[in-house]
Amino acid sequence: MSMRVLIIGASSAIAYETAKCFARDGADLFLVGRSTEKLTTVAADLKVRGAKRVETYLLDLCELDRHQEMFEQALASLGELDMLLIAHGTLGDQHKCERSVAETMQELQTNCLSIISLLTIIANYFEQQQHGCIAVVSSVAGDRGRKSNYVYGAAKAALSIFLQGLRNRLSSAGVSVVTIKPGYVATPMTAHLKKGPLTASPQSVGRGIYKAMKKGKDVVYLPWFWRPIMFVIRSIPEGIFKRLSL
Repeated sequence: MSMRVLIIGASSAIAYETAKCFARDGADLFLVGRSTEKLTTVAADLKVRGAKRVETYLLDLCELDRHQEMFEQALASLGELDMLLIAHGTLGDQHKCERSVAETMQELQTNCLSIISLLTIIANYFEQQQHGCIAVVSSVAGDRGRKSNYVYGAAKAALSIFLQGLRNRLSSAGVSVVTIKPGYVATPMTAHLKKGPLTASPQSVGRGIYKAMKKGKDVVYLPWFWRPIMFVIRSIPEGIFKRLSL
């Protein structure tokens, strides 16, 4: 039987590359996103690449009251669910957040609270089912607060801790919970940032996510070198760190 995969934020570059890997396996895919045009394009491409079946669902993921409805539709379409990937988010303007409560709350809603809402609903399904994999894209930005992006980082830090607790809860049910921590990835979301030698391609990150989900990993840094980099950054004493321009 083919793998049944729910991908939320499916038109994002990283999710799309991950979905290509599942399509080559002949998986059944249920794609959720907020752009009809992008979802249609992605769905058509994944069918060509080998997906057995591709269904789409249009949703602004900040509409929390529609999460239950979406998940019920996904189950109705797929029958059962083997894997979940949540990969939506925004990289807001830190300076705007510093000056606006509304901007800050929106960033927290998109990058943390909307995902926690989805996980609260879907985790119960996996716990009852007693198998499966939940993977969520967090970020290395959540490993330490930096003045350049601490609102985004705070959202990702809270999300990573939530996933840590969820992993602890679901481990006895045979369900893996994978926290994905990418570094800089060359996607439309980061197009305004200067690219450097540590910038990864969405293709390599997508393949890494696919492998981590298949193996049921716990916490995965992508590319791998971000694990030692963030270990060093976390180890810098606060008295020194606060004087750095990071």
